[in-house]
Amino acid sequence: MTDGTQQFFVSYAGPDRPWAEWVAWHLGDAGHQVILDVWDWRTGDDFVQHMDHALETSDAVVALFSRSYFEPDRWTREEWTAAVARRDRVIPLALEPVATADVPALLAAKLRKDLHGLDEEAALAALTEAVEGTKRPDAPPRFPGGRPGGSRAAARPRRGADAVPRPRLPRDGDRPDVWRVPRRNPDFSGREAEIAELREGLLRGGQAVVHALHGMGGIGKTQMALEYAHRFAGQYDLVWWIDAEQADQLPVHYTELAHRLGIAKPEAGSEQNAYAVLQHLRTHDRWLVVLDNAENPKLVGTWLPEGRGHVLITSRNPEWRGIAHRTGLNVFTRADAVAYLTAHIPGLGAEDADLLADDLGELPLALAQAAGVIVNGMTPARYRQILGTSTAAIMREGEAPGYPVSLAATVAISTDRLTEQDPEAAALLFLCAFFGPEPVPTVWLERARARLGTIAGDPDDFMWPQRALRSLSRYGLARVDHESLQIHRLTQAVLRDRAEAARTEAYRADIGAVITSVSPGDPDSPESWPAWAALTAHLNATGHFLRDHEELRPVLLNAALFLIRSGQPRSAHALTASLGGAWTRSLGEDHADTLNCMQFLAHAMVDLGDFGNAQSLIEDTLERRRRTLGDDHRKTLQSANDLAVTLNHLGSSTASHELDRDTYSRRRRTLGDDDPDTLQSAHNLAASLFSLGRFEEARRMEEDTLARRKRILGNDHPNTLQAAHSLAISMHQLGHLEEARRMKDDTLARRRRVLGNDHPDTLLSAHTFAVTLRALRRRERALLLFEDTLARSRRVLGHDHPDTVSVTEVLAGLLMEMGHKYRAQQLLGRSKKDRGRQKRKRR
Repeated sequence: MTDGTQQFFVSYAGPDRPWAEWVAWHLGDAGHQVILDVWDWRTGDDFVQHMDHALETSDAVVALFSRSYFEPDRWTREEWTAAVARRDRVIPLALEPVATADVPALLAAKLRKDLHGLDEEAALAALTEAVEGTKRPDAPPRFPGGRPGGSRAAARPRRGADAVPRPRLPRDGDRPDVWRVPRRNPDFSGREAEIAELREGLLRGGQAVVHALHGMGGIGKTQMALEYAHRFAGQYDLVWWIDAEQADQLPVHYTELAHRLGIAKPEAGSEQNAYAVLQHLRTHDRWLVVLDNAENPKLVGTWLPEGRGHVLITSRNPEWRGIAHRTGLNVFTRADAVAYLTAHIPGLGAEDADLLADDLGELPLALAQAAGVIVNGMTPARYRQILGTSTAAIMREGEAPGYPVSLAATVAISTDRLTEQDPEAAALLFLCAFFGPEPVPTVWLERARARLGTIAGDPDDFMWPQRALRSLSRYGLARVDHESLQIHRLTQAVLRDRAEAARTEAYRADIGAVITSVSPGDPDSPESWPAWAALTAHLNATGHFLRDHEELRPVLLNAALFLIRSGQPRSAHALTASLGGAWTRSLGEDHADTLNCMQFLAHAMVDLGDFGNAQSLIEDTLERRRRTLGDDHRKTLQSANDLAVTLNHLGSSTASHELDRDTYSRRRRTLGDDDPDTLQSAHNLAASLFSLGRFEEARRMEEDTLARRKRILGNDHPNTLQAAHSLAISMHQLGHLEEARRMKDDTLARRRRVLGNDHPDTLLSAHTFAVTLRALRRRERALLLFEDTLARSRRVLGHDHPDTVSVTEVLAGLLMEMGHKYRAQQLLGRSKKDRGRQKRKRR
C-alpha cells in the first residue's frame, strides 16, 4: 500500500467480525489509521457517540457487505446511511456473493470488490486496490493460461504495540485439522454484543485466557460458545469441545485429544495422557478448548490448560472468581427476542412478536420452544392464552434445536438436585416462586425471617439467606447479587406447578409476612419512590391472593397512591380496579378501605382522561362519605375536591368553581390555612378562576399558594412545582411572556430532576414551556420541544389521551406557521381520530 496515510472506519455485521479484524489489521499494518469498534471502544461507552465521531473524522468507511450486513435492525444500516448522507467515501467489500437486488438503492450503484473465494494473497491485493484504486500496469500482463499462486501472505508484525494478534483470512468452512465441536446451530441468532465482548476479552490476554460464560438454564450459554467456536474456527490451529459436567471424566476427554494429536501413550493411564496434552498446549498457541457445562470450579481448575491459547467455560455456577474471567449471560434483549421470533415463525408481525417475547421473558430456550409449537399449527394468540393459564404445561412442549431438554425439564432436574443437596435453599426457591418476577431485595427476607413458616433452620442464623442464595446461584435457578435475587417468570411458573398443594397457602402467607415487613416510606415523596417501585412490582403480581389479608390493606392502598403520584395511572387503575371489586364483595361498599380504593381508582381514571366514568364514581364515593363520615371529614372533602377537578376537566367551569370555593372554605375552617389539603383546594380554586377567565384573581391566589407551599414543603416538592407551573401559565395569559418563560424553564428543569423526563407533570411542563417559546417566536426550539413531548406523551399516556391530543394540535399549528403544511395536516387528521375516541370514552 502507499505511504499516503488515511483514516478508515470499518463497518460490519457481528457475524463477520473475523473479516473485520483481518481487514483492520492489514490496513493498520500498511500505516493507515483504523477505527474498529471492538479494538478501540470499551464496554459501557456510548456507541452512538463513538460512531458519529468515527464517521466525522474518517476519510472513508470500509463497508463489509454480506447477507447479515443488510438484515433489518442492524447498526450497520445506521452507519452506511449516515456515511452516504454526509457524502463520505464508502468502500464496499463483498465477503460473500450478494445480489444487487439485496443491496439498498443508496449503495447499489457503488462498485465493490469481492474478497470471497480468494486466497489470502489475492484478497490482500483486492483490499489494497479497493483502498488505493487501480493503476495502469507498468509491465506486460501475465499470460492468461498461467496458474495463479495461492500461498498465505507472510506474517508481518503490526505497527506499534502488538496488542492484537495478526488475524487469518476467514474462509468458508475453514477449520483446523484438530477439530471436535458439535454441529453449528443454524437457528442461532442474537448475542452479537456478547460475542464481541467475549472475543475482545480472549484477545486481550497474553498467556492462556480462561473465560466463563455463566447463567441460568435455558439462557443459551452452550449455544453462544458453539457459535463462537464455529465463527472463529479459522483463527485457531486446534479447537476441542469437552462435556465437562462430570469433572472426574476430564482426563478421559483429554486422552481422546492426545490420541488425535498423536501424543497418547497406550500403556499410560488417562491422567498421564491428560498431562501430556496440557504440556503440549503449554508449548503451542492458537488453540481453543471449550469446557461445556462445567459446574465445579475446584475440580475443573486442576485441568485447565496453560499457554498461548483460549479456554471457554460454560456453567450455571458463577463462582469462577480467581479461575476465569466471568460473563454473566442474561435473557435476550427485546430486539433480539423479536428478531428471533419473526425469523423463525413465518408471517409473525413485529407487534405480535413483541407481545410474545414479553410473555416469555425473552428467555432463549422458551423462545425456541414457542417457535417449535407455533410453526406446527398453533396461532400465536392461542399460544399466549395457554401460556397465561397453563404455563408449566406449555413449557414441556415444543422442540428447541440446540437444547437437550425443555425448560420444564431443565427446571425440574436442577430443582431435584438442589432439594437433595440443600433443602433450606430449595424452600427459599419455592417461596420466591410466589413473588413477582422482579428482583426480591435480600433485606426483605432478612427482616421477615422470624415470621417465615416455610423456612426451617435457625431464625437467628446471621448467614441466612446468603448460604441459600449461593446454592440457588450455583444451580442456575436464580440471578443473585449483593442486594437481591431474581427468578425468571417461567421458572417461577414451573416451580409453582411443582409445589405441594398443601404448602401453597403457607408460601402465600409467608409472602404476606415479607411484604408487611417492608417500609418504603411516604408514597407522596419522590425520595421513597424507588423503594415503592420495588414493592409494587410484587404487589401487582401477588395482589390476587394478598388482597384479602387485612394487615396488607394499608400497604396496598399506599401502593396505589404511589402509582398515582409517580405518574403510572394505568398500573394504578389495574391495581385499584382489582382491589375495589374484591373489597366491595368482602367488606361492603361503605367500608373505609373500599371507599379509599374507589377514590384512587377515580383519580387514576381522571389521569387517563376517562372523565365521564370518573365523575360517576367520585359522586358515588362523595355521597357515601357524606353519609358515613359527615360533610366536613377530611376524606369527604377530598372527594369533593376530586369532583370539582373532574367537572373542570369536563368544561363545567361554574359548577367546578362553586364546589371548589365551598371545599376551600371548609378546609380552611377545619384544617387551617397551611394544611396541605387546604393548599390543594386553594390551587384548584385558582384553576377554576382561570377557567372562568378571571386571570388576575387566579394569579394572586397562585402566588399565595406557591409561597405557602415553598415554606411548608420546600422548593422541589411536587406540589410546590405544581403551583409554580400554574402561576407561570397565568403569567403567560396576562402577557408577561418573558417572566412566564423564565418560570416555566425553571419548573421544567426541576420536574425533570425530581419526577423524571416521562412523568405526566413533566410532559405538561414541557408542553406549556414550548407554548411560551412559540409566543416569543423562538420557533425552532419550540418545535424540538413539542416533537419530543409528543413522542413521550404517545408512549406514556397513549395517542388518544387529552394531553397528547392537545400537544398534537398545538404542534400542528406551529408546523403550519413554519410552512410545513403536509406534516401539519397529517397531525390534524390523527388528532381528529383521537378526539373521536375521547368522546366515546366520556359517554
